[in-house]
Amino acid sequence: MRILSRYLAREIYSATVLVFAALLMLFAFFDLIHELGDLGKGDYRLVKIFGYVLLSLPGHVYELFPIAALIGSLFALAQLTAHSELTVMRVSGLSAPRIALSLAKAGLLFVVLTFIFGEFIAPLSGRAAQELRLKATSSVVAQEFRSGLWVKDAGSFVNVEEVLPDASMKGVKIYEFDPDFRLRSISYAQRGEHVAENRWRLTGVAQTRFEPGRTIVSTLPEAYWHSVLTPDILNVLLVVPEQMSAWNLYFYVQHLSENKQKTTRYEIALWSKLVYPFAALVMIMLALPFAYYQGRSGGVSAKIFAGIMLGLGFHLLNRLFAHLGLLNDWPPLFSALFPTLAFLGAAIVMMWRVERR
Repeated sequence: MRILSRYLAREIYSATVLVFAALLMLFAFFDLIHELGDLGKGDYRLVKIFGYVLLSLPGHVYELFPIAALIGSLFALAQLTAHSELTVMRVSGLSAPRIALSLAKAGLLFVVLTFIFGEFIAPLSGRAAQELRLKATSSVVAQEFRSGLWVKDAGSFVNVEEVLPDASMKGVKIYEFDPDFRLRSISYAQRGEHVAENRWRLTGVAQTRFEPGRTIVSTLPEAYWHSVLTPDILNVLLVVPEQMSAWNLYFYVQHLSENKQKTTRYEIALWSKLVYPFAALVMIMLALPFAYYQGRSGGVSAKIFAGIMLGLGFHLLNRLFAHLGLLNDWPPLFSALFPTLAFLGAAIVMMWRVERR
C-alpha cells in the first residue's frame, strides 16, 4: 500500500508540474501581451514589463492550484488506465476508497502549498507588481505608513487616512508647496469622492493658507480639487480583499465591525482564503472516479478537456457564489464553502457509483 501510494503521488506530482508549467506560460504570455499596450508610457520599459509579469506569477499559481491539480491528476490517472496499471491495482484488491485515500495523502502537499502561496507569497508579490507598474506608468509616487497613505501629486504631498472599497478617501490632508518648496497651504477634508477625470469633490474642508506676514484659516462645506489621482490608481494602492492574506482580512473585519461598517465582502474573502486550499484536494478526489468513467470511452485528450471544463466550472461557481452572497447577504461561510462542498459531494457520489459497478 505504501509503495503504491508513493507511486501514485509521484505520478500526480510530475503530471501537475507539467500542467502548471503550461498554464503559467500561457497566463504569463497573456499578461505580457496586455502590458505591451502600455510600453513606453512613462518609464514603463520592456525590462519592467517582464518584472511585472514575473511578480504576477505567484498570484496565478494560487488561483490555478485546484485546476492544475485536477488536470494533472486526470492526466496521470489516464496514463495509468491506458497502461492497465489502475486496473491491475483494483484486481489486486485495491478498492477505489483506498486509492482515494492515497490520493488524499498526496493532495495534502497541494493544500499546504496553496495556503503558503495565498497567505505569504502572492499578496506580497502582487502588491510589488502593482507598485512597480504604478511607479513606472504614473507621475504619482505613493507609500503607505501607519499614518495612512502618502502620495506625491505634482507640487503637493497628500496624506489619506483611509481608502474605502469604493475608491473614495477618508481623512484627506493636502500639503501644497510653491516652486521654491515653501509650504503654501494645508487643507484637510473629511471625505473625498471622484467626480470626473482628475477632479475630486472634497467635503468638510478646513484650509490654512500661508501668505507673507499672515495666515488665513477658512472652512468650506465643499470644495473641488484637481489631482492626477484616479480611482484606478487608488484601487492599485488599495489591496482588494481577494488578494489580502487571511491574517490581514481577519483584523480588517474586526476594524470594520468596531466602526459599524459592512463586513460581508471581507468575511466572504476571509472564509474563501481558509477554504480555497482544500479545493485542490477536492479536485484530486474528483479526478479518480472521473478517470474510471472515462476509462473505456475516452483517451487522455478527453480527460484533459474534461478537467479544463470542470476546473473552469469550479472557478466560475466560486466567483458566482461570492457575488451572490454579497448581493443577497448570505452567510459568508456558506458563500465561500458551497462550491467546494458541491464538488466534494459530486466526487463522493461518483466514487460510490464506481464501487457499485
